[in-house]
Amino acid sequence: MSVVAAGVAFPVAAAVSLVASGIAVARLEAVAGRLGLTEAALGLLVALAGDAPEITAAITAMTRGQADIGAGVVLGSNVFNLAALLGMGALVAGRIRLHRRVVILEGVAAAWVAGVCVVVLATPLGPAPGLGLVAVGVGPYLAVSVLPEATLGRLGVPAAVCAWCRRAVSEEAMELAPALEHPPYRPRDLPVALVALGAVVAASSVMERTAQSLGAHWHLSGLVVGGVVLAAITSLPNAVGALYLARRGRGAAVLSEALNSNMLNVVAGLFLPGVIVGLGRPGGDGVLVASWYAALTVSSVALAWAGRGLRRPAGMLVVAGYLGFLAVALRA
Repeated sequence: MSVVAAGVAFPVAAAVSLVASGIAVARLEAVAGRLGLTEAALGLLVALAGDAPEITAAITAMTRGQADIGAGVVLGSNVFNLAALLGMGALVAGRIRLHRRVVILEGVAAAWVAGVCVVVLATPLGPAPGLGLVAVGVGPYLAVSVLPEATLGRLGVPAAVCAWCRRAVSEEAMELAPALEHPPYRPRDLPVALVALGAVVAASSVMERTAQSLGAHWHLSGLVVGGVVLAAITSLPNAVGALYLARRGRGAAVLSEALNSNMLNVVAGLFLPGVIVGLGRPGGDGVLVASWYAALTVSSVALAWAGRGLRRPAGMLVVAGYLGFLAVALRA
């Protein structure tokens, strides 16, 4: 592909991908409301639909043998998500209020997944065992979010732990319910959502290919192409939605969108395709991005817990963490 053609196709594909992902999210919300899904399940579904651009771009890169770009898209998107959703959300809203139990419930699972990423990319462990480790850390979070307290008790979970988990889930649901307002359902919603998702897949694939061509022409590293350019552009739908929620004071919804989006990126955009096509050799730029993602995740969760949310100074620290990542990536 010529540089001129790539230069024209890239912004067009980016625009189509962003618009189509927004349409898909809105229509899937309506379908989920019709099916009567729980707020937690709806949040995961919306996060997955919003992650479609970065997941598709990452899979496209990995299937074309560009494992560094694929990993960069996923993990760079995760770093960007933390800065744009939590950091910028706090700066725009002034404060994102959070219950401490919600921070622990969401944050422990998110920090675990980020740590697993570092281990998988820095060692010969491989993506398949990585998926197993993710399941070990995320399984309890999903169980307490979905299963009734009586069921948890029958599984041997202590009563005090069950009660704490129920309170955390209830506090999270109080925030998620008004933030995830179900649009009116129409029979055409599901077909429209499927068509929109198809457009996202096609446009994101074009975006990855043209970005790689332009990066090669300008001698940009895979870290910059995947971890900075594609990561930021494909994450914009999540960022716009989170800023809207932050201004409405829906703190738990912002936290859930950021952390659940990142966990889904790792599973669907990195480990699952990695099982099929591989993740390349351990080490390199992937470890750098994964380490930054893990450090910023732990820092963001710690700040949110300590301040019962994120005020503007904490938001500035999270954004500064991303700017530090940019400085390192552009010099690599």
